[in-house]
Amino acid sequence: MEQLSFFAEAGQSKGLPTDFLEYFPGLLSQEEGDYFLQKFIAEAPWKQTVQKMYDKEVLTPRLTAWYGDLGTDYSHPGRISNPTPWTPELLAIKARVEPLAGMHFNSVLLNYYRDGNDSVAWHSDKESILGKRPVIASVSFGQVRSFDIRRKSDHHEKYSVRLEHGSFCLMKAGLQEAFEHRIAKSAKPMTPRVNLTFRVVI
Repeated sequence: MEQLSFFAEAGQSKGLPTDFLEYFPGLLSQEEGDYFLQKFIAEAPWKQTVQKMYDKEVLTPRLTAWYGDLGTDYSHPGRISNPTPWTPELLAIKARVEPLAGMHFNSVLLNYYRDGNDSVAWHSDKESILGKRPVIASVSFGQVRSFDIRRKSDHHEKYSVRLEHGSFCLMKAGLQEAFEHRIAKSAKPMTPRVNLTFRVVI
């Protein structure tokens, strides 16, 4: 099993490419974060999807839920369906991140990492429905997990950010083209984490 991260236990690795990625701890207070974490865990319409891996169908090791404007849910490959409508809580968080991102988002993917066994493998968000150079705003609640990125052309160039409770991470235009990212599995005990990724579906 992979360790949580290949970097130090605190902060972020040196030389983080801020042209592509910026991290803002403390976007939301401890109290706000606690409230949102419990609210989303209890009320989001969580689903566990199936994906193909090496010609086998496997369950995705995390739960997900889509919210947004009409017609912005692309959780079913090749078919756009209507997502769950925005909640007051999601709209409040969206209003906080849009000025920092400098853009308006029309959808959000929620990821629920129940423990250290839940993860997302190396990938980049390059679906055509997100446009050519997507900007994605990420807000995290609960267990601190390390967000690892590596350059596609040189896997030795890699960085990590510890995504803290109530933090905001902005994935800028160009990141998805140049880098891959992941949340690795952990051998250490992990409590629940919910991550929101605000996106523009075109």
